[in-house]
Amino acid sequence: MPVDLRLYAIVDPEHAGEHTLPDLAKLVAAGGATLVQLRDKRSDTRVMVDTARAVKAVLAPFGVPLLVNDRVDVALAAEADGVHVGQTDMAPEDARRLLGPKAIIGLSINTEALAEAAPIDLIDYVGIGGVYATISKDQKKPPIGVDGLRRIVSVFQRRKSNFPSCAIAGINAANAGATITAGADGVSVISALSLAADPTVAAKTMRAVVDQALTARNRQ
Repeated sequence: MPVDLRLYAIVDPEHAGEHTLPDLAKLVAAGGATLVQLRDKRSDTRVMVDTARAVKAVLAPFGVPLLVNDRVDVALAAEADGVHVGQTDMAPEDARRLLGPKAIIGLSINTEALAEAAPIDLIDYVGIGGVYATISKDQKKPPIGVDGLRRIVSVFQRRKSNFPSCAIAGINAANAGATITAGADGVSVISALSLAADPTVAAKTMRAVVDQALTARNRQ
């Protein structure tokens, strides 16, 4: 089954507000998140595995898959649904070999050259960006903007029609629609959900924006 990227929530202990990660994952899933990623750059491996298991448990009633950022070993130990890897993490080929054919594997892309080289037969989706400036991650390169997103999406559509992609970095309810209009199938969000006064309401709002933009795009 194709991965549903419409509202891809990332839970990160450094940007979780007053919430535990399992509680935050439950709140955004209740609001309509379609995919959740655990991103933790600092915790010990054992802590990450325990957290991943707890997050997976709260997502199960919603039918929302859990991915782990970077750490294939943690995904394996916690029996997560897959991983998201960057350009300097484990190669998608190795992640696929270790996780098997049913795992969801995503790959970060920020240039047209990387889009041309991406092993699309081994991955399930790409995260494209950073589209906008973000406080959730140290951006080493300037944002690619909506135009950059559109160009990268077009590479994937040429290579494989309807290949799934989501926009990442700096996404909020005000700008999410523009990324969908540019060709993304969904948005990957951290702070606009986790730091909101009510993450469930924020997720509902964001999901409504994405769904409306997808409907409008499909009518064209």
